Amino acid sequence: MTPTPEPLLSVRDLRVSFGPVEAVRGLSFDVHEGEVLAVVGESGAGKSLTARALLGMPPREATVTGSVRTGPYELVGAPRSVRAALWGHRLALVPQDALSALSPVHPVADQLAAAVRSVDRVSRKAARARAVAALEEVGIAAAQARSYPHEFSGGMRQRAVIAMAMLHSPALVVADEPTTAQDPQTQRQVLGLLADRTEAAGAALVLVTHDLATVREHADRMLVMYAGRLAEEGPVDRVFARPRAPYTAGLLSSSLPREYAEEPSGPGDRLHRRERRLPSIPGTPPDPADLPPGCAFAPRCPLAEAPRCHTESPEPQTHDGHSVACHRWRELPTEPADLFLESA
Repeated sequence: MTPTPEPLLSVRDLRVSFGPVEAVRGLSFDVHEGEVLAVVGESGAGKSLTARALLGMPPREATVTGSVRTGPYELVGAPRSVRAALWGHRLALVPQDALSALSPVHPVADQLAAAVRSVDRVSRKAARARAVAALEEVGIAAAQARSYPHEFSGGMRQRAVIAMAMLHSPALVVADEPTTAQDPQTQRQVLGLLADRTEAAGAALVLVTHDLATVREHADRMLVMYAGRLAEEGPVDRVFARPRAPYTAGLLSSSLPREYAEEPSGPGDRLHRRERRLPSIPGTPPDPADLPPGCAFAPRCPLAEAPRCHTESPEPQTHDGHSVACHRWRELPTEPADLFLESA
């Protein structure tokens, strides 16, 4: 039997708190070499806090507990010197806001060249050559390398920070909503480029995104978060084909419309007009400071059953590499989108 390879990143019981409020609650998962893990969920689920905690870069006011290990290094509680030694070569970030990540007073190529020299002892000329080559690899011509960030489009700025993240061939790239405020076409192009560049470099990618079409196209596994916890995690093709958690079913069905045939209105009526129906999850996500008792999704869940779902928080259960945190996952219908059609 072939031994299971050690994960590149191992996360156990990760918790991120702000005073008495836990925004990430006991998250555990692994990321393996060369793998693309997509982290999805509604706004406020704790996805971005998780992404920052993975790199040892949480907000200053946050308290992080649990374990985030990469190789022999523990990032939770590690001094900045240890974390800084890992950034670039082993770990890299593609942030939400590329404009804030880039200095407005220096040409883009100069900023990449400075990033090269911050890690590798090379001449200014060699660093600049590497910077220009890195920009060309993401589709930014050498003639544009002397431009300032404000002279780039949003898509070009995001390509530039992808180039910066990949400068030192990191083993793991964390991309935190890297296409925020961009049009759908640019989003798809940037996310596709990011997946292609990390694959070409042999790097693993943790991708926080709302774009489920990109998840289906580029990710190997997906982690669905709700109210700071794991709702479901497993191979992308398996989760899309047969979600186990009602929340996952609602999330997928609200993004992927289906067609339903109308019944004929009377004898001889041959009209079978089809209309696209888009189910939706009722209600809104809970405030982390005011979570309901039991399963946090129970107030919005069509399968919620009293008293268990409203009093007992479900723990993740793993079956054939597919994890789900739901008391009633075995009772999900074959067409789970039907659960939410009445509220569409």
